Amino acid sequence: MHNLFIEYVYLILIILALAMVANKLHIAYPIVLVVGGLAISFFSVFSNLTINPDLIFLIFLPPLLYESAWQVSWKEFWKWRRVIMSFAFLVVIINASAIALFSVAIIPGFTLALGFLLGGIVSPPDAISSTTIMRRLKVPKSLFSLGEGESLLNDASSLIVFRFALLAILTGQFNFQEAATSFFLVVFMGVAIGLLIGLVFYGIHRWLPTTPSIEIVLTLITPYCMYYFAEYFHFSGVLAVVSGGLFLSGKRQKMLTYASRIQGVNVWGSLVFVLNGLVFLLIGLQLPSIIDQLGETKLSEAITYGLAISLVLIIVRLLCALGASAFTRWVSRYITVADTNPGWRLPLIYGWAGMRGVVSLAAALSVPLLTNEGRPFPYRNLILFITFIVILVTLVFQGLTLPWLIKKMNLVDKFAIIPEHEQEILIQKKILQYSIQHLEDKYNEDGAKNKQLNDLLEKLRIELRLFNQTLEEADETQEHPYKNYQHVYLQLLEHQRELLNRINLKAEFDEELVRKYHSLIDIEEFKVREKMLG
Repeated sequence: MHNLFIEYVYLILIILALAMVANKLHIAYPIVLVVGGLAISFFSVFSNLTINPDLIFLIFLPPLLYESAWQVSWKEFWKWRRVIMSFAFLVVIINASAIALFSVAIIPGFTLALGFLLGGIVSPPDAISSTTIMRRLKVPKSLFSLGEGESLLNDASSLIVFRFALLAILTGQFNFQEAATSFFLVVFMGVAIGLLIGLVFYGIHRWLPTTPSIEIVLTLITPYCMYYFAEYFHFSGVLAVVSGGLFLSGKRQKMLTYASRIQGVNVWGSLVFVLNGLVFLLIGLQLPSIIDQLGETKLSEAITYGLAISLVLIIVRLLCALGASAFTRWVSRYITVADTNPGWRLPLIYGWAGMRGVVSLAAALSVPLLTNEGRPFPYRNLILFITFIVILVTLVFQGLTLPWLIKKMNLVDKFAIIPEHEQEILIQKKILQYSIQHLEDKYNEDGAKNKQLNDLLEKLRIELRLFNQTLEEADETQEHPYKNYQHVYLQLLEHQRELLNRINLKAEFDEELVRKYHSLIDIEEFKVREKMLG
């Protein structure tokens, strides 16, 4: 146990090093981590590290899904709901069916049930890689929103297909009507349990005497409760976490204090980075053990099957994306859609951003070793190897070419009525205008007697004038007055830090108080730099 813990500490250090390499090379870190995992898998010190599917589904999946649900814009999710739902459910089923038929045709002795099992495993794309790439590049908001929205739901649909196919193989029976009824029950009850537990935790946050530390720990516990209770009653734990997470994310301003929101972002950001890093590195580490388990199947044959199935998955998703675009144009004549003419560029990129990830590998590893009759599970090792090849091909090949494709398509965000940097300035301007109006209306008489209120009003008016100048500035070759102000202000904040450091050297000042003012300066710098990025 002690040695295992040390090995995971080493893994985290390797993750940090590889993430820095990825940043230096401007490559999405999941790609570098998988390749890095492949490289270090040949060192004997890490040869005993394998993915436990129960560990992935219970420990890793709930917080990763929950954090994704908190990041998704509900407004964007609802706007693109038809496309998201079709790709999360219908396209997953189409992919699974295509893989089922194709695998039966090329793999001797492969049954249709085994084909659907494999299809359910490799159907869901992993959104972490694609969104990591898209964050680095200028892509339309709609493309990013579609990827995030689909990722929240496609795991659930694929795991349901996987579950029914596995049941058919183990029992030798399959009733379509019973399976369809169970499918809707699993989906509906999963969502209901997620919302119910979300309501319970919402009440705890709102009405019990919590502190920021307690609230952050509660947010860490929440996804596990949602997932565990749904799975305990054999419903969809994934949909429970997603539905509960979406519900609570919309209530964050009411249920969390400002301190909890600020601290929580930092805690969750670090946690998700480590969890993602571990699962992607562990994917790469599985290669030797997967090859050892191939048994009688030749390695060359297994690689051929894996490459062929990867190609089919890529083609089917591209066809679905382009087909969805054509269908949207036709159906827009009869119903209101978010985009009446999606074209072919954005669907092409969306179809290409279909990299597979850890959920697929965890599902493959969860296939039992033996059937109900005590016989070895048919083709288990081959299914596991094909899944690994699919993840490797889609993640590395599509992941490395996606930035090139995005640049070549030269996309324009036709839904961006106002450029993002102008939106940010307008929001800040409206906040300032409202703040000045509020102070003038409510505290006009107090302001005449209160120097601090007068100073606050004057500060707000100066900032408003600077924003007006920024919006009115037409000549982009000259530096905006507000930009110059920001650079000067950042220099001032750095001098304030130096002053605090000198104050801290004196015995009469409490270091805790000095740290408090360091934190305030950090928050101020964060606000200024966020405006500069806008």
